[in-house]
Amino acid sequence: MIIGIPREIKGDENRVSLTPDKVDLLVSSGHPVVVETRAGVGSAFSDENYRSVGATVVESPSEVFDRADMIVKVKEPQAQEYEFFHENQILFTYLHLAPEPELTRALLSSKIAGIAYETVQEDDRSLPLLYPMSEIAGKLAPQIAARLLQNTSGGPGKLIGGVPGTGPAHIVVVGGGTVGFNAALMAKSLGAAVTILDINLHRLRYISLATHDEMETLVATPQNLSDVLSRADVAVGAVLVPGARAPKVITSAMVKQMHEGSIIIDVAIDQGGSVEGIRLTSHREPTYSDEGVTHYAVPNMPGIVGNTSSISLSNATYPYVLKLANEGLHDAIHNSSAISKGVNTLEGHVTYEAVADALGLDYVPVEEALSA
Repeated sequence: MIIGIPREIKGDENRVSLTPDKVDLLVSSGHPVVVETRAGVGSAFSDENYRSVGATVVESPSEVFDRADMIVKVKEPQAQEYEFFHENQILFTYLHLAPEPELTRALLSSKIAGIAYETVQEDDRSLPLLYPMSEIAGKLAPQIAARLLQNTSGGPGKLIGGVPGTGPAHIVVVGGGTVGFNAALMAKSLGAAVTILDINLHRLRYISLATHDEMETLVATPQNLSDVLSRADVAVGAVLVPGARAPKVITSAMVKQMHEGSIIIDVAIDQGGSVEGIRLTSHREPTYSDEGVTHYAVPNMPGIVGNTSSISLSNATYPYVLKLANEGLHDAIHNSSAISKGVNTLEGHVTYEAVADALGLDYVPVEEALSA
């Protein structure tokens, strides 16, 4: 199977989908790899790094899409890439289709097999391809908060960890999953006072035990959330429902109660955001102010640490890429429940129920779409 790696064109996206060491393994397994020139530059991998392991480097994205049976990307295709889709091609990437009706229509009309990293799910309910980027986004959130709190960024001039005689910043993390837990750990390591909220009491017990009760844990009721946000210097929205739109757990009324100069970082913006009314930002223009609160809603946060993110993502995706390449789409779906759950579009049908519900489209189970 010919595997294609196009250069990512989303704004300030520095990641590459497969690093040279994984390309080496694929080529050694008999799968030609076509890489668009400069695809790895933002992650510190040169064209020569790819050529040296047997990849073919081409000049344009159209060449990659035209030649490849499977396209392996990082972020969802952008509008200018839709014309490159062709029938029976596999697209393996983060798709986040629930808030993306136009992309979904493009995938359906081209009858491309869209497999979303974020919905690949193992039998133990783990999300192995979402985890590495959630881990990085979580760790990044307090680093970004530390910068936004500085005067030079228009913040209140507060050191995240404080010093003796002054108080640390209070960081509230909403959601105790991979993103939230890593955000809370990093914030605590920087000296912040941390409160983490989740609806799952068992998860809160785990967090409490794992951190030796060093951070406050609360059940995420509207009242608790409202109370703690009114005291927060920084709020991190980290609520995820795999494949579906993120629930709006931080309401406009709660935002209005936050003090002037406080900060919201919505890591769930890829899935529509967990803050009511929040709008997308970018790495070039990462924030805006509303109700005196700074909002940060960049959908590709790990893109600013391209080398670390690319290596971490490639480590996780490689086994699934190899399985798809070795077995082909149909056999891989039959033989792997994880890959089957990752299939969001197939043969012109939406095959992931949460996406169909979010977009008001008909849902067709994967097996039914395969046999159609």
